[in-house]
Amino acid sequence: MSHRICTGISRRRLDKLTAELAPAWVAQQESRLRARRGRDRVRAEGAGPDHELPFSDRVIATLVVLRFQLPHAALAVFYGVHRSTITRAVGEIRPLLAARGFAVPGKPGLRLRTLADVFAYAAAEGVTLRIDGTEVQVRRPAAGRPGRRAFVSGKKKQNTIKSTAVSDGAGRLLWQGAFRPGRMHDVTAVRTEGIEDLLRAHPDVATEVDTGYQGLARDFPAQVSAPPKKPGQDAPAEETARWEQRRHQQSSQRICIEHAIAEPKQWRPLQRYLGRREHFQETALAIAGLVSDRAAAR
Repeated sequence: MSHRICTGISRRRLDKLTAELAPAWVAQQESRLRARRGRDRVRAEGAGPDHELPFSDRVIATLVVLRFQLPHAALAVFYGVHRSTITRAVGEIRPLLAARGFAVPGKPGLRLRTLADVFAYAAAEGVTLRIDGTEVQVRRPAAGRPGRRAFVSGKKKQNTIKSTAVSDGAGRLLWQGAFRPGRMHDVTAVRTEGIEDLLRAHPDVATEVDTGYQGLARDFPAQVSAPPKKPGQDAPAEETARWEQRRHQQSSQRICIEHAIAEPKQWRPLQRYLGRREHFQETALAIAGLVSDRAAAR
């Protein structure tokens, strides 16, 4: 199960990832046990029964679930444990993966966790950001539940969750966040994340966006570049030709964000998510963080 085909990462990276997550997992377990006991440990560490599924296997099982959206009961058969053991392992490891953040090319010790981190990094390194929204189909909310229509995407005509992705000029994913129901517009989702304040705080940071962010380009014309507006049907041929040229030029500078969005969607949960919607953000961040490690290594 540790093969790259199953986990999506090489065994060398799997070893490093396991060593990275181990201290956080141990601290998490100690905190949980302390809360359950209501007092400090009495026996020495290591006393009591061993875990039915070792930590390294917990990491592997979680990666397999993230990679293929495999049912927990099916994976439990491979390990010879109960389904609840796999569910518990995924519930422990997935938040640790989601909290890792995003890798930065050439800076192994630096991880970007918030949009503010991305803008600070872009300002320091002179990186032009590419911003775009992406959607993943999710399970439809139960009938009669408040906010049910909020997940219906006007673009895809499906129940989706929308997120915003940010990449650099090489198509390497630097951040993904602003998770909102699919009905919300792209620019509204990123505005609620505070991008306007960040653009004002970092006037030297430039961004490339698509037509969904025309309002942001209107408010920050010196920093946000969006495709030009299409001329009217009665416009002269020369004006239409200039528009086509400018549109293609802007598209060629922005297209790398599409590659950054497409790479995490090679993992099955981000093609169509079948789990509980409240776990989608953790799942997406865990996958995106793993993908950013590979992109930064390139």
